[in-house]
Amino acid sequence: MSDQLYVTRSTMPTFEEYSDQIRKIWETCWLTNMGVQHNELEKLLKEYLKVRNISLMCNGHLALELGLQAMRLRGEVITTPFTFASTTHAIVRNGLKPVFCDIEEENFTMDADKIESLITDETAAILPVHVYGNVCDVEKISRLAKKYHLKVIYDAAHAFGVTYKGRGIASYGDASMVSFHATKVFHTIEGGAVCFSDDEYGLDLFRLKNFGIRGPEEVDFVGSNAKMNEFEAAMGICNLRHIGEAIEMRKQIVGIYRNNLAGTEGIYLQKEQQHVGSNYAYFPIVIDEKQYGLSRNELFDLLKENGIHARKYFYPLTNRFHCYQSMYEENPTPSALKIANRILTLPLYPELEKENVERICDIIKGAQR
Repeated sequence: MSDQLYVTRSTMPTFEEYSDQIRKIWETCWLTNMGVQHNELEKLLKEYLKVRNISLMCNGHLALELGLQAMRLRGEVITTPFTFASTTHAIVRNGLKPVFCDIEEENFTMDADKIESLITDETAAILPVHVYGNVCDVEKISRLAKKYHLKVIYDAAHAFGVTYKGRGIASYGDASMVSFHATKVFHTIEGGAVCFSDDEYGLDLFRLKNFGIRGPEEVDFVGSNAKMNEFEAAMGICNLRHIGEAIEMRKQIVGIYRNNLAGTEGIYLQKEQQHVGSNYAYFPIVIDEKQYGLSRNELFDLLKENGIHARKYFYPLTNRFHCYQSMYEENPTPSALKIANRILTLPLYPELEKENVERICDIIKGAQR
């Protein structure tokens, strides 16, 4: 058993498998700019994620930022403060104004019943976030978007491979961003992608990630450089071969956590969503200090003393970041604040030994006062 346990650990193919995959790069000397590895991974992911189109990027943040930019939006974007910094930053860096909506306490996603009251004449889009592998109320959000003629772009960084009623979750909305960061269920070391259905949108997205280049002698966009290189794509090809096994191992670990922590007073586990094929990306617990006897921060410190590095994920809320103080009108998001102050994600990755999972649970249960 490992002495130090972290909230996640990158899943790797064998050295031999990756070496064999990148050998092809030496054969072509094609290192970037949509090479053989890139194109193969794009094809494989389109099939696995059940999406019509996908555009690979060098990281998830630029995928989201350019995904928004390609929509040519102006005004306000309704989003959630219970997310990673990237989500809000992508909105602001596009010259758009984030409008924060509260979350549902059961699954931590945007409360779709509270969106409509935030829509104004300035609203251009909705940017919901699938959290921990839990999915947003995609049906209600779709109805609202159609009613008010709004764009929808999902932050699906946590939702790689997740399905809802058999449909790939990345196929919802006008676009969905998926992250392939090293800490995610599936990774390409760094990386990400935008999934979409509209071909014209895809052309704009392609030019944005490739300096705005339309042709050898024509540049008609002020673009960026967000291309995925061949070594990252090769890692993705290798990892995709084993994704089914990796998710199944995650599922088993989640089962051990649930069996051991169920019924522990003051420790609340997220409910499993109906019709959702989960990827078991994270295992969060919510601590009620009055019932449990310790605060979230005290339990965090206790676990750390025992070599267990949990994470306050997400804390703080993005609308409370120092860089955004006094910049935007802060809508009350009491449920998001409540969860942010109580949430703790526990170690979860395929190679995590059963004995270590049980040890974590024993510490949590033993600390209850």
